[in-house]
Amino acid sequence: MTGFICILTETLPAGLLPQIGSGLNISAALAGQMVTAYALGSLLAAIPLTIATRGWRRRSVLLLSIGGFLVFNLITAVSSSFVVVMVARFFAGVSAGLAWSLLAGYARRMVAPHLQGRAMSVAMVGTPVALSLGVPLGTWLGNLVGWRIAFGIMSLLTLVLIGWVLAKVPDYPGQSGAKRPRLHHVLHTPGVRPVLGVVVMWMLAHNVLYTYVAPLVSAAGLGGRVDVVLLVFGVAALAGIWITGRFVDRHLRGAVLASLGAFAATALVLGLMPGSAVVVFVCVGVWGLSFGGAATLLQTALADAAGEAADVALSMNVVTWNSAIAGGGLLGGVLLGRFGVGLFAWVALVLALAGLAIAAAARSHGFPRGDRASNAVVAGH
Repeated sequence: MTGFICILTETLPAGLLPQIGSGLNISAALAGQMVTAYALGSLLAAIPLTIATRGWRRRSVLLLSIGGFLVFNLITAVSSSFVVVMVARFFAGVSAGLAWSLLAGYARRMVAPHLQGRAMSVAMVGTPVALSLGVPLGTWLGNLVGWRIAFGIMSLLTLVLIGWVLAKVPDYPGQSGAKRPRLHHVLHTPGVRPVLGVVVMWMLAHNVLYTYVAPLVSAAGLGGRVDVVLLVFGVAALAGIWITGRFVDRHLRGAVLASLGAFAATALVLGLMPGSAVVVFVCVGVWGLSFGGAATLLQTALADAAGEAADVALSMNVVTWNSAIAGGGLLGGVLLGRFGVGLFAWVALVLALAGLAIAAAARSHGFPRGDRASNAVVAGH
């Protein structure tokens, strides 16, 4: 539910830009910067806040991040000042950066080592649920009752979540000062950089296509059915998470290579046959299936490689992931402006193959062969 609220808080303005613009007496383009402010908060805060709170008890940090959503979504809902709303959006992003750095490691600590990957797949399910169901529902609700009430409902959901965490989530101690590795030591831990390299390539490729999915599918006559295309992607992504949960602990390396390979094949087919609606729907389904478990696979690999420094490594992942989202949007915009949509699939193919090559080469550290629990024991984690 924390992941669901993170994603919905980030993306809710995108579907309500005209209403927000009208309510704050600004343009829709300026209202769109609410998403930018949120992303900027996540990027700037994830690493320093994660390091600063490593000695704190884990549930206290989780409640701090969730409480940020309660406060800053409420401020967004009631404020009539664009400046105040933008500040609230920035600090909501700060809360998200801390939350994303914490969630995966928290889920891993709740279960035995051989179930850590599956636990993460369960914890990460809020992301595709929010993208496939929460965002359309939030947009519909905002149009029905107003964007301010939509943000108010987000705060109410957060209040429920705080009670749920207090009632059900176990607490764990933070790390003592002697056990806190420096940032550059974590970055140079064997396996960490290859995993982050795959994150960059995979997420750049994905976001070049996903950010500009409307013009991409218009070539197949699906410009008026983008909502259906995204629904197919979202449902397939949910299935991908379920499949990932079944294989991540025993076949993490194989699952990463298979997912990237399937995505590369999808990009190739889209490049060769962009005008067929049937082909587009099939490709979007395979794309969603291959992407659904990406967060679980990559965060599991990163946490395994980093060992006790998993929270710091995962904060790097937050920054890398969000930078790739921004980079994908920027790269796609340049491609669209200069060459049209024809190059999108081919650029995504090159990036996916680069990610596949990095993952394939990281057979000793990053994406090792065999059962991940056994690899962790061998590595002393």
